[in-house]
Amino acid sequence: MSGSDLGRPRSGAVDAFLETARQVAAPSGDAPRLIFALDATMSRQPTWDLACGVQAGMFEATARLGGLAVQLVYFRGVSECRASRFVADARALTGLMQAVACQGGQTQIGRVLRHARNEARRAPVKALVLVGDAIEESLDDLCGIAGELGLLGLPAFCFHEGPDPAVAAGFAEIARLSGGASARFDLTAPDVLAALLRAAAIYATRGLDGLRLAAHGDAAARRLLAGMTGG
Repeated sequence: MSGSDLGRPRSGAVDAFLETARQVAAPSGDAPRLIFALDATMSRQPTWDLACGVQAGMFEATARLGGLAVQLVYFRGVSECRASRFVADARALTGLMQAVACQGGQTQIGRVLRHARNEARRAPVKALVLVGDAIEESLDDLCGIAGELGLLGLPAFCFHEGPDPAVAAGFAEIARLSGGASARFDLTAPDVLAALLRAAAIYATRGLDGLRLAAHGDAAARRLLAGMTGG
């Protein structure tokens, strides 16, 4: 799949992203698929830069396990939500992320969840990773879609930046209903987000058994495992 335009507005920056997405080679074989979704509204620029810097860990964590195919999804501005094709290496994902600049706007988590649901209906998706710091939509509506993800066997790992208890509770409920887990990270501790992404990637490639094995020596894996199993 080449870059997908999930929103109506177009601009030169949008065209640049879609052109970059078209040029990225699709992964070969049957690598497990993970959707990596980020809030790209204006407040997110520092976290976007952080995610761009640490996302390589997802690929590194799974290289010896057969690899991973990752799709970038982001939302920003006025009703703009886009998805790349699935890519199989960190350099390709970095190139896609560097083609995006954060813009002001409202959250569009519902569109991300619906996109993930539709992708999973076409072909298996092992995990959705959602990174953000706000929820500006009806939580009841989001929870309804999260429940559909749970029925499809697609857990959402919701990683939120900042101390807002309402956001934490909302992300936790989306994760719970989908069968996933939530966790908080802080910009002052970038290793936390990197470790969470690695743990989610391990789950995507090896499931709960792989996460249990990783949890013996990895605090982030233990955190996600506890969230998924209630342990």
